[in-house]
Amino acid sequence: MLAPLFRSLALLAVSALVAADRPNILFILTDDQGYGDLSAHGNPVLKTPHLDQLRSESVRFTDFQVSPTCAPTRSALLTGRHEFKNGVTHTILERERMALGAVTLTQQLQKAGYRTGIFGKWHLGDEAEYQPNQRGFDEVYIHGAGGIGQSYPGSCGDVPGNSYYGPTLLHNGKFVKTEGYCTDMFFAQATKWIEGEVAAKRPFYAYIATNAPHAPYHAKPEDAALYEGKGLGKDTENFFGMIHNIDQNVGKLLARVEALGIAKDTLVIFMNDNGGTAGTKVFNAGMRAAKGTPFMGGIRAMSFWRWPGRFQPMDVKALAAHIDFAPTLLELTASAASPQMKSQLEGRSLVPLLTAKEGQNIAWPDRTLFTHVGRWGNMVKDVDPEVGKYAETSVRTSRWHLVSSAAPLKPAAKIGAKNVKAPGKKAPLSPADFKQTPAHWQLFDLEADYGETTDVAAQHPEVVKDLIARHDAWWKECRPLMVNENAPGPAENPFKVLYREQVGK
Repeated sequence: MLAPLFRSLALLAVSALVAADRPNILFILTDDQGYGDLSAHGNPVLKTPHLDQLRSESVRFTDFQVSPTCAPTRSALLTGRHEFKNGVTHTILERERMALGAVTLTQQLQKAGYRTGIFGKWHLGDEAEYQPNQRGFDEVYIHGAGGIGQSYPGSCGDVPGNSYYGPTLLHNGKFVKTEGYCTDMFFAQATKWIEGEVAAKRPFYAYIATNAPHAPYHAKPEDAALYEGKGLGKDTENFFGMIHNIDQNVGKLLARVEALGIAKDTLVIFMNDNGGTAGTKVFNAGMRAAKGTPFMGGIRAMSFWRWPGRFQPMDVKALAAHIDFAPTLLELTASAASPQMKSQLEGRSLVPLLTAKEGQNIAWPDRTLFTHVGRWGNMVKDVDPEVGKYAETSVRTSRWHLVSSAAPLKPAAKIGAKNVKAPGKKAPLSPADFKQTPAHWQLFDLEADYGETTDVAAQHPEVVKDLIARHDAWWKECRPLMVNENAPGPAENPFKVLYREQVGK
């Protein structure tokens, strides 16, 4: 009987120490906002004054790499390793589920006395055992699937008929019907929760993962109206309107952090999860391509880190990535990583770069990073990953970017959600409909050509050969850990089942 008491006293002691010496963490991650979707980055139309202000007060990683799509990036952030090694090779078809053997940053933070909360998009498994309350989160306020209202056969689906306006959200196991716009709801709930943790004098990790500005593009009418009459088209008007709303919410939340007297004790991190979408036709910061590609326009992200009095605002050009997020926060919070967590970490701590003074020369050895769009077979299950080994993949060092952008051969026709193989049904296409994609490598010298306009593979065959060898060795490491390939899914979306059980619909 004394063990629980001692454990409680120990946690209280740890909490008091953390509150005094280690930062609260406020992490904001937007969905499908591109690097160019920020006025401070040169966007000629979009206005983001609060995000611009946050940027000006932060350490800014100008060459920060993420994954080409959403669920992969989220798993890499939480685990410190490439998404394929977490079993995440798609955004649907059970391949969005973060492997149950993966240890998370939030589990380590909980052990270190932090309270943890997620507000918005999870997208790493909708079945009960994959839910955030089983992966290190104390407070859960989320929608299902990869977007509000999305639904696919199998494990990935939201509440039926859910909308950006007044969405039904899962709050600590119970569905609640909200009355406002989705982004407003996520920020409001996060703010309320943060206020409670501050009052209780407990350190916190607040993860606000907005559904916006992901498609379908539904902004509040007054926000979309700000961009009407500029020849943008309805989608981009709404896309920019959604970002305007995010910007306003960020401003309100940071003002509240200041009013609570915790600004100097709180590390604020802002990122986007992958390359841009509806805004790239207006401005793409000089980059090639967009979300869902292995080019820089698909994988470069904003990464702003603000800790007043601790971090000096400046640009950092060192090559950094999403896999660095977890080891960095573990070090900043002095949170011990379990042996299993240590064994899976592939990233580096960014602390030396974050705590440097502008102009200081910090040793940062070159590194090799890998990108793969995944999604072999598109919307069809039971496809051998080998068919897509060289499709939409890339290898990066600080200077070089080797890209194979060839798509899998066959089927030529567009495949829709109706073609997904549902449990008990025969898919209209089989693995035999796909052939292994031959590599079509292009090499870009990013020091001279960040826009990836000129293929220099013929001039540097030795570089191409070396990077292909690194890619093949990496792929070999990943294959045994792709545990969700061909995994059976539930007969019905778990969110739908739970919703029906609770509300009878």
